[in-house]
Formats: sequence, C-alpha cells, structure tokens
Amino acid sequence: MVLGSVAFGLADLSRVAGGALGLGLGVALGAWLGSRQFRHVAWLLDEDGLAIRRGRMWQRETRVPANRVQHLDLNRGPWQRRRNLATLVIHTAGTRHSSVTVPHLDADDAQRLRDLLGRQIDRDDDA
Repeated sequence: MVLGSVAFGLADLSRVAGGALGLGLGVALGAWLGSRQFRHVAWLLDEDGLAIRRGRMWQRETRVPANRVQHLDLNRGPWQRRRNLATLVIHTAGTRHSSVTVPHLDADDAQRLRDLLGRQIDRDDDA
C-alpha cells in the first residue's frame, strides 16, 4: 500500500515536471520567434508615402500612399516605455478599421517618422 502511494506520487511529480518543462520550452520558443520577427521590420518614407516590410521567411509588404493618411498616433505600453520603443499607428481613409501599425520603433525614430509623415500630409492638403 505504501509502495503504491509512493509510486503514484512519483508519477504525479513527473507529470508536473513534464508540464513545467513543456511550458518553459514554449515560452522560450515564443520569445525566440518574437525577437526574430522584431529584427525583420523595415520601413521607407519617400515622397509617395510609407512602405513597410515585415518578416523574413514569409514577407509582407504594405504601401501607404501619403494622400490616404488621415491621422497618426504613437502608442507606448509599459514594456515599450521601459525599452524606449513606440508603435506608430497610421490611420488611413477607407473603412472603419483601416490602420497600419509599425511596431517596436525606437521612440525618437517613431516621433521623427510621425512628424515627417505629418508634414508630408500637410503639404498634400495645401496643394
């Protein structure tokens, strides 16, 4: 009887250890994939508008013409503030959910990009 309860306790302990190991591996894999994706975001601002490329294996390119931009927002959550990062949100003309985000920019670069794109929009409105 005592041997049975000890064996049952060891089996229960191995399940908990296996679950903890699986959870740890899942978190490590998610952090690794997130850091890889973070490194592969590029943007280009020219006279026509903003181009954004994301991804390494599966690349996604987005082009936002300057004349479609309605307004610009900077978002900074607690983790981004701690790392001096920001997310630029570009709201475009169109449907209610038309927005493009450029995540995890350096905070100074995000402000500079917002200001440059904002001036470009103002020039287009004046013309």
